[in-house]
Order: sequence, then structure tokens, then C-alpha cells
Amino acid sequence: MRSTRAVVLAAVLVLTGCSGNGNGTGTGDLPGGQEDKGTTDVPDGAATTAAALPTLGVETVLDGLDHPWDVAQAPDGTLLVDERSGGFTAVLPDGTVREVEADLDDLFADGETGLMGLTLDPAFAGNRRLYTCQGVEEDGGAEIQVVAWTVDEGWTRATRVADPLVGDIPVNERSGRHGGCRLRFAPDGALLVGTGDNAVGSHPQDRATLAGKVLRVDAATGGPAPGNPFADDPDPVTRLLLSYGHRNVQGIAVRPGTGEVFTAEQGTDRDDEVNRSVPGGNYGYDPDGDDGGYDESVPMTDPDLPGAVPAVWSSGDPTIATSGADFVSGTGWGGYDGVLLVGVQKDTGLLALRLDDAGQLVEQFRVPELEDTYGRIRTPLLGSDGALYVTTDNGGGDDLLLRVTPA
Repeated sequence: MRSTRAVVLAAVLVLTGCSGNGNGTGTGDLPGGQEDKGTTDVPDGAATTAAALPTLGVETVLDGLDHPWDVAQAPDGTLLVDERSGGFTAVLPDGTVREVEADLDDLFADGETGLMGLTLDPAFAGNRRLYTCQGVEEDGGAEIQVVAWTVDEGWTRATRVADPLVGDIPVNERSGRHGGCRLRFAPDGALLVGTGDNAVGSHPQDRATLAGKVLRVDAATGGPAPGNPFADDPDPVTRLLLSYGHRNVQGIAVRPGTGEVFTAEQGTDRDDEVNRSVPGGNYGYDPDGDDGGYDESVPMTDPDLPGAVPAVWSSGDPTIATSGADFVSGTGWGGYDGVLLVGVQKDTGLLALRLDDAGQLVEQFRVPELEDTYGRIRTPLLGSDGALYVTTDNGGGDDLLLRVTPA
């Protein structure tokens, strides 16, 4: 891991309007000279051009990172970032950058899987507890686990205290494909875990596996959180579920003021989705092909599945590779206040979605200052200090942690 304190990029850009085509998805250059022109549907009459948006300033907090997956901010302002290949880095309030020692000798890091989701306990100021979602080599095989840690007050060492808190989340041992795995807390204190389907056709619709799901977990015990929709099911795995029928949940965001949970997941060659979580909901992905194959030709939300929950937003064809998500809030953000921001990895940048009180899409646009400027965006997070923190995921040890603020 190679992380250094970096200077400001002097990237305060002037808002010149929304980038991209007429439906607000933007256009980006892909590797090899390909061009991605995402398409998205909005309701009739919905606006596709943002108004009254402040100019945003962008500065580099850390550089030299290798696939930084997630970021969290402690109450004292310390930032903690993890890297998929293994390792934690803390940025203290005075700007000191410190590698946090942690035992990651059993990390399974292959393809899309490694050290992934990261979040701090709501009572972190008192218990110093944090959580990761990571691939783990164990008993001659591998799986994905949620692990609870504590970190000392000097941010020098993290120690496992629940190892695992949640285990037996399947992983694709051949490639690490569709490993998930996002962690966020609901306002009621439940730990939400978004998982991937491991590219196994039966997983999304099978409620007896933790793959292709959103879990709702008691963070103290690792058991089902009170009030889970399948609380009376005889299978202890099913009792952990909040929803199912997912392909690869990459983002979880809680809407300020309402507590509503929204998820973002990547589609096949079409239909990246943002969904509003409904307890017990089936989100309609069913790639269980002939002879147990993985049939990616099926729609992300199969209309033939009874009760399948429709997406709030869908990319259409082709996809833009959505990733992490968070809501922006605060009057200083002007027209961004209340907007859901979603990381984009293929058509690179940040997608902004404005939702009405019922959680339906009314406007979409791209954030100009991040559009095709810093590459693939893995995670946006609104920090406890009101700034937006963004991790890039371009690989090669040159990734960044950015700080974005309204001018």
C-alpha cells in the first residue's frame, strides 16, 4: 500500500451545464478508444438539466492508493479508507497520514473481491468499533465475511473482535466475480449488507443463500435484526434477509429525514439499477439458466416474476457501471441538497438523481466537476463534516481519495 498526503489539485471548476446526451447520462471514453453513451429513462415531463447548482471545489486528500473501496469519517474528523488488495489508511484531523496495522493474512483478494465495504459503528466515539466486508480464505476454501474490529485512539492498529460477525456469504472462488459488498447502518441501528450473486444463476432467487441479497443484521450479535421480514422462517439464513433478487449490490444509501434505504447495483449489458428497499422485496433478477447456467440475457427486473419491485432508476442499454451511493444534504449544497449521488465506473463520473417525496425519479444529471476527470468513481460518502469524500478506482496504485465541497 502506498498512500501519501497530497496537495490540492486546484480543481475548482466552473459549472458550465450538464455533460452528455439529452437524457442526462453523459458520455465518456472507455479503454481502447470505445465510447460509452448510456441511456436512461425518466418520467414524462421530468427535467434533465440541473439548475441552481453551486460550483464545486475538488481537492486530493490521498493519492497513491490501490483500488480504494470505501471510506468512513469518525466523529473527530479522522478519515479511514481501505484498499481492495488489503490495508487501512487513516488521515487525522491535522493532516497526518497513518497506516493502520491490521491482520489481513487470510484475505481472499481476487478479481472483484477483496477488502471491500467499510463503516463505523454509530456509537464509534465510545466503542471504537468498525466493520468490514471482505473475502476470506478459510478451511481450504474461501467465502465473504463481515468482520467487526476496534481501533485504538491513535489510529495505529485495528483488532478483530467478531471474526466473523456474519460468515458463509458465498464467493466465486475462481474469479471473485460479483462479490458485493457494501456496508451501511440504517437509522434504527441495523447493519445493512449488500451482497453479490457470485455469477451463480440460482443465487438471487434462493432465499437459503446470502448471495445476491441485502441483509439486515444486529451489529452486536450478527443475528437477524429485530423486525426482519422473514423473522419466522425456519432457515436461519433467510431470517437475515431484508430483500433478494439482486445481481451485485454496490451501493447502499439512507435518505436523510426519512430513513428510506436505496441500493445501487450493476446490470449486465443493460439496466444498472437504483432501487428503493422494501422489506421482503424481490428485485427480480433471475439468471438461473438451463442446466444451472448463468443466463445474463434476462432483464435485471423480470416482469414475469410475481411482485417483482420495479427500479427507481435504470440505465437502459448500455450500462454505465454504477457503484457506491450516498445522499447529499445541507443548505450549503444549494441545488444538490437532497440529491442521491451514485459512482459511475464505465462512463466515468458521478450520477445525480433527484427524487420526490415518494422516492420516484424526477430529475437526473451528471456532476460536471467529476465528469470524465478523475476516472472510475467507486464510492461517494457525505462525511460527518458536511464534505463529500470520493474514492476513485482506476488501479495501478494511482487512485485517489478526493474531498468535494460547494464553493
